[in-house]
Amino acid sequence: QVRLVESGGGLVQAGGSLRLSCQVSGLTFTTASVAWFRQDPGKEREFVAAISWSGRTTDYSDSARGRFTISRDNAKNMVSVQMNRLKPEDTAVYYCAADSSKHFGDRGPASFDYWGQGTQVTVSS
Repeated sequence: QVRLVESGGGLVQAGGSLRLSCQVSGLTFTTASVAWFRQDPGKEREFVAAISWSGRTTDYSDSARGRFTISRDNAKNMVSVQMNRLKPEDTAVYYCAADSSKHFGDRGPASFDYWGQGTQVTVSS
């Protein structure tokens, strides 16, 4: 059974930082690309960042680039995203997602096979 479990969400003031982690089990982690998405109530799920199965390639949304850093530890089956200089508009539920096909580069949610339950990030002004 594939499981993705997010952790690290919480409440932070604008300008602060949070580090989200995603623990993955039940699939061949070393061939899975992993991404972070976020979603506000009433809005579509939005791509934030992704990292290839090898860790050599990353991709960021325009809003995340320069503030967020995605990384992976294949020995621990874990992907993290360090979020700095947070803004109130970063408030959302953050989800990690895995694509087990070794494909990388598609930002659409439909490209990802497995999803976590999400973790809430709230940035106060």
